[in-house]
Parts: sequence; C-alpha cells; structure tokens
Amino acid sequence: MTSQKSSNVVWHQHQVSKTDRVKQKGISRSAVLWFTGLSGSGKSTIANAVEQLLFAKGYHSYLLDGDNVRHGLNRDLNFSDDDRIENIRRIGEVSKLFVDSGLIVLTAFISPFQQDRALVRALHQEGEFVEVFIDTPLALCEQRDPKGLYKKARAGEIKHFTGIDSAYEAPVNPEIHVDTASQSIVECAEQIVAYLEQHHYI
Repeated sequence: MTSQKSSNVVWHQHQVSKTDRVKQKGISRSAVLWFTGLSGSGKSTIANAVEQLLFAKGYHSYLLDGDNVRHGLNRDLNFSDDDRIENIRRIGEVSKLFVDSGLIVLTAFISPFQQDRALVRALHQEGEFVEVFIDTPLALCEQRDPKGLYKKARAGEIKHFTGIDSAYEAPVNPEIHVDTASQSIVECAEQIVAYLEQHHYI
C-alpha cells in the first residue's frame, strides 16, 4: 500500500506532559503491551484478563483488539501482506498516542512479521514497548479454532491466512513469553501483571 505523505505538518507540543499524565494515573510509566501470536492463540482472551486485573488494581488501561480496529480505523484493509503491514503501522501510531496519554495500552494483533513489530518498537521510547509472545502451537490453535477460520483456510476459502499459507515470524527475544499450553488464562494474565510490577510499570 502506498500513500501520499502529508506536507506542511508541524508537531504541536502539549502543555500537559506525558510525565504529568502518568503521574495523574498513578503508574510509574506508560507502555504498550504488544500481544502477538497465531489466530486462536488466546491473545484477546489473555489481554482482556490482564486488563481486568489492572482495572481491579485501579490502573488506567485500554485494549486495542484486532477485530475491533478493523471495524473502523482499518476497515479499508484486507489480509494481504501489504495490508497487514499497513494495519500494524497504523496501530503502532495509535498505540504511541495512547502511551503519550499516560495509559497502559494493550494490543491484540497477530502482527506476524518481525520487521513490522520492530518498526512499532522504534516508535516508542526505551522500555515503552513490551512484546508479549502468546506462544500456542499451531495444532492447538487449530483445535480451538473459535471462529472456524482454520477450517476455512485449510479448505482454501480464506487466502493469506497466517500459519497456513502466510508466514508467522515468532519473536526472538520478547519481554514476556507466555506458554498457553501449560498455563491457564488466569495464570497467563498473572504472569504478565507480575512482569509489570517487577519492572516498575505499576
């Protein structure tokens, strides 16, 4: 996907700083928890569980879910490699704004390409991008198949499906590695919140 770059655009500095917003919300620093994994790996479910734990503790957060974003902001995109790249680029920019607002933002997107995740990381300051690899074997994802997508992909009804006829590049060194095959949803969520506590985000 190609786009015309905007010209005559100047970034306006806010009178209220990110540090001020973070302090107001009672956290140590804002960040994006970037959940990545195959379709059906449990990204959205675990991200929702993490958000519930944060909410119960009184912390401000917001969850950007892949399907929800495609209903609005990214509804003009399909699932070709180029559109997947643009999908992640847009979400990276949105997550940067959310982090600037002083929130802990959670994103649940397959985001299959290592290069795209690296570009999003580069948008954020050191320590503000926390990659969360939801590591679920393909066989287990297919067994779960909550939306029936793998069945359709195997039948050739869906093209460019990650893990079937489109590649998924697993994170090499994520900040958080979640093994869903050996942990419950609650245990996965608690692992992530524990990381935030141990590394002084909350």
